[in-house]
Amino acid sequence: MHIISGHHHISMLSKDAKLNNHFYQQVLGLRRVKKTVNQDDPSMYHLFFGDMSGNAGTELTFFEMPNIGSTVRGSNAITQIGLLVPSYESLVYWKERFERLAVKHGEITTYAGRDALHFEDQEGLRMVLQNNNGEKVPDTWQAWTGSDVDPRHLILGMGTIEITVRHLNRLANTLTELFGYVEAYHSDNEAIYQSVDGQSFGEILIKQDLGPREKPGKGSIHHLAIRAKNEEELRYWEEAVKERGFYTSGIVDRFYFKSLYFRESNGILFEIATDGPGFTTDSSIDELGKDLSLPPFLEGRRSEIEKNLLPID
Repeated sequence: MHIISGHHHISMLSKDAKLNNHFYQQVLGLRRVKKTVNQDDPSMYHLFFGDMSGNAGTELTFFEMPNIGSTVRGSNAITQIGLLVPSYESLVYWKERFERLAVKHGEITTYAGRDALHFEDQEGLRMVLQNNNGEKVPDTWQAWTGSDVDPRHLILGMGTIEITVRHLNRLANTLTELFGYVEAYHSDNEAIYQSVDGQSFGEILIKQDLGPREKPGKGSIHHLAIRAKNEEELRYWEEAVKERGFYTSGIVDRFYFKSLYFRESNGILFEIATDGPGFTTDSSIDELGKDLSLPPFLEGRRSEIEKNLLPID
């Protein structure tokens, strides 16, 4: 039986890669595990931040688009990212850190059944730290200890991902009937589904909002990627998605993983991505993210690509 074993990564839009690079490394204490370009448009940076080696479920990725405007928030969009931290004391630590570093944030509250601290990056991307409270996380996760964040309170990986749609049941049915997600909570206009029963690292919170569709801009979320173990499993999902009636991209080789893209009936873009081969396929652990990495099919254009990219370090 094939299952979705959790989130793989989540991808956002940024207007300024230099500011973005600073925030996720120097404020959140994540590791930049890959500095590369958008493979479909190599004129723009594609930055990956995560744990020690960018393991599946820890990766926040950003496309730099200098000409985009601001996000007009609305429905039919991925609207918030949960990030797991070890304890309630971690939330207190992060609240104090955000105050010291002038990061927009709220008070410690609850969200998706967990103690939580909402905050935003410099471009208005909405995120929430969640108390993992000692619960299980994937064995592969290795929090990055190379920042000035207290090692007791490091961000572990991705938690609850919030998706706001006009038709809650359509998305819910796709998650449960196609991918085997389990319902953990349901009310009239909100529901929680988990790819692994009882675990937050594959959790999706659906909110229903009948208002206007979100207009994407800086700080908006482009797509959510969920995990497939390998290419064989990805091919299984390709056929299953087609049988469900959705158009797919076909399998795309992203060099660091292989991917399949489709939009569900509210227009939310999902990617299904393989766990491997991973970011160390062209770099040692120690050198991850330091230099510009290009997939082999772009390597011959390195001089041209580097000339068009502004330095971010």
